[in-house]
Amino acid sequence: MAGARAYLDYNASAPLLASARAAVVAALDVPANPSSVHAEGRAARRLIEDARRDVARLVSAKAEHVVFTSGATEAASTLLTPDWQMGRGALRMSRLYVSEADHPCLLNGGRFPTGQVTRIGVDADGVVRLDALAAALGAHDKAEGMPLVAIHAANNETGVIQPVGRIAEIVKAAGGILVVDAVQAAGRIPLDMSAGYADYLILSSHKIGGPKGVGAIVAASDLMMPKPLVSGGGQEKGHRGGTENLAAIAGFGAAAREALAGLQTIGAVRQRRDEIEAIVKTLVPDAEIFGTGAPRLANTTFFAIAGIKAETAQIAFDLAGVALSAGSACSSGKVGPSHVLKAMGYGDSLGAMRVSIGHATSAEDIELFRSALATIVARQAGKEKASRERAA
Repeated sequence: MAGARAYLDYNASAPLLASARAAVVAALDVPANPSSVHAEGRAARRLIEDARRDVARLVSAKAEHVVFTSGATEAASTLLTPDWQMGRGALRMSRLYVSEADHPCLLNGGRFPTGQVTRIGVDADGVVRLDALAAALGAHDKAEGMPLVAIHAANNETGVIQPVGRIAEIVKAAGGILVVDAVQAAGRIPLDMSAGYADYLILSSHKIGGPKGVGAIVAASDLMMPKPLVSGGGQEKGHRGGTENLAAIAGFGAAAREALAGLQTIGAVRQRRDEIEAIVKTLVPDAEIFGTGAPRLANTTFFAIAGIKAETAQIAFDLAGVALSAGSACSSGKVGPSHVLKAMGYGDSLGAMRVSIGHATSAEDIELFRSALATIVARQAGKEKASRERAA
């Protein structure tokens, strides 16, 4: 197994699928601008519209309600704004409500001023407190504008799945709009926009095996949309200006097709995740696995080992050939206290390691993880023994 590596960091970025790679390469051979009316331009446009349909099918939405962006962060920044439009009329969202465990692209409030963002607490498993959300929305001053609620469907660190259906009921009763960050959920749990799941979804290509640099906003209807973040030549029906990233969008579409099919075999991924958690508990019986009291994604486990710093463990795993994360991978490589664990009541001194896998994760990958963890635990035990002997 010398030189072997196991990639267990799918929540940061899933490996590029062969079908997505092929779609990207094929699209690169199409020379035209998708807005051009000649035959070559129409060929480029067909690739985009095919991908739009594939992305829509992944979440049971209408293709015409999919708006491509440069990624999930741009999608969030577009949606999280006080300034909206209904037809030609202006519509105002006076306050944004997010959960304290949300991804930073929601937690930071987008285009809302800091004073217009309310953070809703979560319980010890990281599930948003529905009573707190209902109370906050009940106190919302509708005379100032509508409430906008943004919540992640599944947490990127713990994998905990939010009760979006119940959240949607609360938001609807309050006359608000619900934006759901489905970046981690897409392709891992069924998402159905046709059943009133949310008003808007945020998706990311590279989380499901597509290329980086492309994402999408998916709307339940076209009655209202936010004021564009990027204005330009009217692309994406005026919702996002700029020539479309044809190759990346084509790859996104191919990945969406596979993600939809992969839902049928997600149980196999869950079995591998359970094997990993069994290894952790066998080698470290007092290890803490977070979020186990709530529904979780089948591919994610977030755990901590007493006495071992997460960043130290991450480096040790990497040297042993295992790629995993110490929390979110959204801070340019920075490793620090998890705001998710802090929101769950664990304080900010506890570090944790995240293992996130996919359909391609193999038995060899899991064995490499077991071997690396065993070495790390043995090394830590040796250090603790030496420390006790010095103190004796």
